[in-house]
Amino acid sequence: MKNILILLFTFSAQIFAQSEDQSFYSFKQQAISEITQIKAKEQPVFTDDLRQKKSTGLAIVYSLLLPGMGELYADAYDSGVYFTIADGVLWGTYIGFNAYANWQKDRYTSFAQTNAGITTAGKDDIYYATIGEYIDINQFNDEKAFERNFSEMYNSDKFFWKWNTSADRKSYRSMWVSSEQTFNNVRFVVGALLLNRVVSAINAVRLVSKYNNNLTQEVGWNVSLGVQSYPDNTSSYNINFITSF
Repeated sequence: MKNILILLFTFSAQIFAQSEDQSFYSFKQQAISEITQIKAKEQPVFTDDLRQKKSTGLAIVYSLLLPGMGELYADAYDSGVYFTIADGVLWGTYIGFNAYANWQKDRYTSFAQTNAGITTAGKDDIYYATIGEYIDINQFNDEKAFERNFSEMYNSDKFFWKWNTSADRKSYRSMWVSSEQTFNNVRFVVGALLLNRVVSAINAVRLVSKYNNNLTQEVGWNVSLGVQSYPDNTSSYNINFITSF
């Protein structure tokens, strides 16, 4: 009987030891799994867009369409915002100047119809500039005949004008000059709009190049291989990838 009890105790101890080993192994596997999940959550996730270089061609296109957008594309809108503001101001100036110049043109055209008897059909810009210099068509034709520039003389029926007074001619001339000067200012504004786009595109290319250079210098990879041992005399191999920016 004593021998039987000893055998039962020995058998129970072996079963308990095996159960302990299995429980420890299951606990170890679960702990490894949980640690792996935690580490995976802690690792930063980088999208392809953050690792991709910017295109200088796109930066140029964006800046030509709207100054400042190339800088926004290069993640440097702090400098591009000034180009956008300048573009808005220039467009406002363009619209204002163009509206005023056309308003003055309508004014001097109507004034000439009323006070000089002109008709607007078939008249060009040279004609409207000329009638402000002479009191009537006869004075103009006489001067051209004296200069023997007969080809420049106007047909009296089609291009007739005669100012009521010299004061009317001077008033007309003042309106015409105001309109022409404003149209010239409109051309300068158009030039400024184009220049603003060119400068913005150059600045955007510079910023994109800087962005790409920084991306190349800051992104790095560190790979390490390690062996980890556990209390149950098992081991595992670990490969660690570390990305630095």
